[in-house]
Amino acid sequence: MEIRKPNNSELKNIILLSPLAVFDGTLGEVKPTNEKIKHLVEPLLEKGSYYLIATDNDKLMGWILIGASKDQFTDKMNRFIYELFVREDYRGNGISTQLMRTAIDHLRQDGHSEVRLSAFAGNQAIKLYEKMGFNIRTVSMSLPL
Repeated sequence: MEIRKPNNSELKNIILLSPLAVFDGTLGEVKPTNEKIKHLVEPLLEKGSYYLIATDNDKLMGWILIGASKDQFTDKMNRFIYELFVREDYRGNGISTQLMRTAIDHLRQDGHSEVRLSAFAGNQAIKLYEKMGFNIRTVSMSLPL
C-alpha cells in the first residue's frame, strides 16, 4: 500500500466519490450532490487543504482530506481532518489507521501541535479516533421538533 497526494485524475475521482463518503460518514443523514461537494471542497483546496490517498497497484482504496480551520471562539487557526473514507471493498485492513497516522505525521512535520475533526455520533470511526488519542472537545446536540 502506498499513501501519497493524488494526481489530477485521482483528485477528480475522489471528488466524484465524495458524496458517498459524506453519506457514509453522516450515517445516511446527508446525501450531497456532486455540485455541493465541489462547492465545499474546492475552496478548501484553494486555501491549501489537500488529500492523501491510499492506493495499491493504482487502485484507490481510500483517502483523507486535511487542512486548516479557524476556531469559532478564539479565531486561532488549527489543523483539521475534513474527511476520512475507505472504500467498502478495502475496509477492515487498517487503511484508516494508516491514513490517519500519515496525515498526523504530515501535520507534525509541518510544525503543527494540534489536529481536530468532527464526527457524527454513532460513526464507527470514533473508536479509531479515540484509540489514536483524540478526545471529545465539543458536543453538538439536536432536538427534533
